[in-house]
Amino acid sequence: MFGWEFPPHIAGGLGTACYGLTKGLNKFGTEIIFVVPKAFGDEDQSHVKIQDAGNVIITEKSTDYAEFWDNFKYLEVGVNLIPYMSPEEYARIFESKIFSHSEIKEKVLSSKFSFSGTYGPDLLTEVARYAIVGGYLAKQNNFDVIHAHDWLTYPAGVAAKQISGKPLVVHMHATEYDRSGENINQQVYDIERAGMEAADKVIAVSNRTRNIVIERYGIPAEKVVTVYNSVEPISLPEEFRVTKGFDEKIVTFLGRITFQKGPEYFIEAAYKVLQKDRNVRFVMAGSGDMLNRMIRRVAALGISDRFHFTGFLKGMEVYEMFSISDVYVMPSVSEPFGISPLEAMASDVPVIVSKQSGVAEILKHALKVDFWDVDDMADAIYGLLHYEGLSKMFKRYGKQEVENLRWENSAFNVLEVYKSVVKN
Repeated sequence: MFGWEFPPHIAGGLGTACYGLTKGLNKFGTEIIFVVPKAFGDEDQSHVKIQDAGNVIITEKSTDYAEFWDNFKYLEVGVNLIPYMSPEEYARIFESKIFSHSEIKEKVLSSKFSFSGTYGPDLLTEVARYAIVGGYLAKQNNFDVIHAHDWLTYPAGVAAKQISGKPLVVHMHATEYDRSGENINQQVYDIERAGMEAADKVIAVSNRTRNIVIERYGIPAEKVVTVYNSVEPISLPEEFRVTKGFDEKIVTFLGRITFQKGPEYFIEAAYKVLQKDRNVRFVMAGSGDMLNRMIRRVAALGISDRFHFTGFLKGMEVYEMFSISDVYVMPSVSEPFGISPLEAMASDVPVIVSKQSGVAEILKHALKVDFWDVDDMADAIYGLLHYEGLSKMFKRYGKQEVENLRWENSAFNVLEVYKSVVKN
């Protein structure tokens, strides 16, 4: 299995999904070698073997690898490739040197390559090198199926399939259309499409994503299977709950502050709520390329005293935030699935999700709004804050609902996909 991140070192929902899925598969007796660009040593390996790509030394100068490199189209790093960067980090990246194709090839084909394990300026160099390592590992290990998560690892999955002849399953957690709207990065789109064309099966995280894969990428419908994500059950001791220390209600946005997640719609809805009730605080937890723009918009609307920017939260910090939240909002413009609403519901927080999200397909006890309808969003927030019966109902039944969404169920469906490609 190829993945770009694994807890506790994550930048978004991808690592969380990989952790939950591998844990679920392990319960069915599946043995997994999980390859990451860089391992940090503190990953939970109770259910999976973590392979650090940076520790793989390629001792043979096989023509297979050189030929694979020649077929690998080098991409320039664009804004859409580094969605987790702050504006300051983004500026620093694009002041750095861009290497020539030949320089990169020499670097990639060196015997050992150091991975940053992040989404930095050498991202595509790392993707290329990771693919070479993927092919090498496929030659060294015994396995039945190759599973590649998201476009960053598709070239590695394809290389492993070419060298081993074993079936390839690619997992589409987010398409380039989700990240960029209609203004797609053609080069990333090409990698996504090539990976899905080479795969024996494509797993989509929602029917929404499945339809995009079929309609926008031309992948045959019979090749694409929907397997919904789940949520990791968590039981926190009562003393863990954080005390607010003030009377105001808290409404939370938690995600990357980037186009896909719709942060601007959350701010516009907050402004409308505050026209009716100033006794509310809004929290935007996360980082991303739109952060500074959002701070400026909050200031321009005159609501800075009611608005908080926390930066990126991870691990227990997320649950600390949920423990003091009264409403959670996910206003995504295009969300393939969306695990964070499930985490909020599991923490007794009523949620509002955009109808343009995959998770809206399966949730019954969540309020659903169009991301662009800030009036409807504001009404939903106001209703959950002021009508106790409504809030209690969504808390109670929402928690029951997510308790039935287990990673074991998702893993069972993924295992069925594995069986089908091995059989074929």
